[in-house]
Amino acid sequence: MRVGKKMFNKNKNKKVFVGVSGGVDSAVALACLKKEGYQIFGVFIKTWSPDFINCSWPEERREAIRVCASLDVPFLDCDAEKEYEKEVASYMIKEYSEGRTPNPDVMCNRQIKFGVFWKFAKERGADFIATGHYAKKVKQKDGSFDLLIGRDENKDQIYFLWTLNQDDLARSLFPIGNLTKKKVRKIAKRYNLPNADKKDSQGVCFLGPLDIKKFLAHYINQKEGQVLNEKGQVIGRHNGAVFFTLGERHGFMTNSSYNNKKPLYVVAKDIENNTIIVSENKIIKDKDDNKLIKLADCNWINKLPKINEKYKAQIRYHGELYNCLLRRLERGEISLELDEAVLVDRGQSVVIYDKDICLGGGVII
Repeated sequence: MRVGKKMFNKNKNKKVFVGVSGGVDSAVALACLKKEGYQIFGVFIKTWSPDFINCSWPEERREAIRVCASLDVPFLDCDAEKEYEKEVASYMIKEYSEGRTPNPDVMCNRQIKFGVFWKFAKERGADFIATGHYAKKVKQKDGSFDLLIGRDENKDQIYFLWTLNQDDLARSLFPIGNLTKKKVRKIAKRYNLPNADKKDSQGVCFLGPLDIKKFLAHYINQKEGQVLNEKGQVIGRHNGAVFFTLGERHGFMTNSSYNNKKPLYVVAKDIENNTIIVSENKIIKDKDDNKLIKLADCNWINKLPKINEKYKAQIRYHGELYNCLLRRLERGEISLELDEAVLVDRGQSVVIYDKDICLGGGVII
């Protein structure tokens, strides 16, 4: 990781606020930017968590302080508790209560990391904010920016960043986007970072590992309903249709008399009647609309996609990339035709790629 003297001196006049979570990725992002000559500040973003969750933020904050101390970098706190509860947690609860399947990590990045955090940094004179995302931004000849898949495709995180725009990219840095996780670990050990061997965090953004159904049960009343097979026969019970996402296999019970050894998938749900339909097949046969997806609230990072152009669509984080054709583009809504039938649920994020460029995405309606 060599840095030329000219580049180092140029960066000396730039102030960067780095979101430091306590994890190794953000710690290495901090180390890389300091080596490049920037004026660096480590910032821990404190968010909301309910009383019934074993809160880990004090431990993560201590880890972030230790990282900043080891690199001799100033440490700051950014309080985003109210915004997180309103814009991420409440949003997630409301979406599930209406039968949709939201992605809280997408909203967390939009509202907190590239919203509250940037405002906090800007008010204190920052030129840029930086995060430990495995993502790349590339400046084009016209001065615009593209968002690209990170070098380590196994850790790539731009699925969660489809809501970013040109203003976001112009003021953001992704220092580890060109690194593999293995390289990140090596750099962490080279700098003797206290969290060099720390395991990667899992679960919902900031909240960590989470049983979604148990979490939602604190805010949404459970209501017993019927589990139906494809013929409409009652074969079991569940605690509320709103708690299910199409395609999942767990959380419902079948009657002891129902003799079935193969796994059953939730293929449909009726929120009004509080029923779910399960099947051995993820896709119900002869259902052509399983190839058609309509998206709303679309965001295009740089340029608009083209009608009747072939792209790749990703429906879940680290999920398969499906071939698709853009059929309609109008007022923030699009229609995609997939090459194969895929079971999707309302509220899920779909991200559109042109090779390794993330064009943007939208929410299934």
